[in-house]
Amino acid sequence: MKISSFHKSRGDDVEWVNAFERYDRIYKSKVFTFTPDDLTAYQCPDIRIGGTGYNIKSRLPDDIEAHRGMDYTIYPNHPYSIQFYSRGCIRQCPFCLVHDKEGGIKSVNPVEWNPQAQWIEVLDNNFFASPDWRDAIQDLSAQRLPVKFHGVDVRIMDEEQAEALNKIKLKGYVHIAWDLPQLDLTPRLEAMVKYIKPYKIACYVLVGFNSKKEQDLYRLNTLKRLGIIPFVQPFRDYRNKRRPTQYEKDLARWANRAWLFKSMDFEEFEPRKGFKCKHYFNNS
Repeated sequence: MKISSFHKSRGDDVEWVNAFERYDRIYKSKVFTFTPDDLTAYQCPDIRIGGTGYNIKSRLPDDIEAHRGMDYTIYPNHPYSIQFYSRGCIRQCPFCLVHDKEGGIKSVNPVEWNPQAQWIEVLDNNFFASPDWRDAIQDLSAQRLPVKFHGVDVRIMDEEQAEALNKIKLKGYVHIAWDLPQLDLTPRLEAMVKYIKPYKIACYVLVGFNSKKEQDLYRLNTLKRLGIIPFVQPFRDYRNKRRPTQYEKDLARWANRAWLFKSMDFEEFEPRKGFKCKHYFNNS
């Protein structure tokens, strides 16, 4: 959207690529290394490739990166605004690319709002780690639209931050994470649900990265007890050499379906006829 807005501001024609058309320039990107590449032979002398899926260090040209316009017309079926108030993160988690890609936490200027927006998607990696999060909250409140937060760090959340979230009309879930089983976040989660209703919280749970099955279940059963919705993510490495195990796939299938997660324990889940997941622990 930023690329399209920048080029249209210069009088260029912009459209989604068509393999049968000729173009002066094509921008091509992907997020994940495991996404298949598009091998279409485009008729274009200038194809610019970027995104984490190709190169973690790739960047847009400075004049495009600094452009605050957003062309929402290319996504007419997405009635929301996308916003970043910060980039980077205070953490350097060994399984995460954010710090390598964007560096430490820093505030950034907001981009244009979608004039047709029905809600706002805040995509900051660690919203409350930004030194200017209070200004961001004021800016969001002024829009008078529901807000969905995608990156809230429960490890640093205090009473002021929890109250700030509670005063904003939330859209969907507030997204947090419990990635490291060595850190017991139970006290932090118990404090958070005093201010925010647990059914409004979704927690990413990383498995397959230095965690034991018992540690996976401890985290998930703690979330269940507190009424927080989990989302299990099996670890995938950047070089795409690791694949999720069958146990991790079964755990995700159980935990990521709310009716299964709430209605039975993982040990009683039968993903395949004649196989109950308690067998994973009998053989561990």
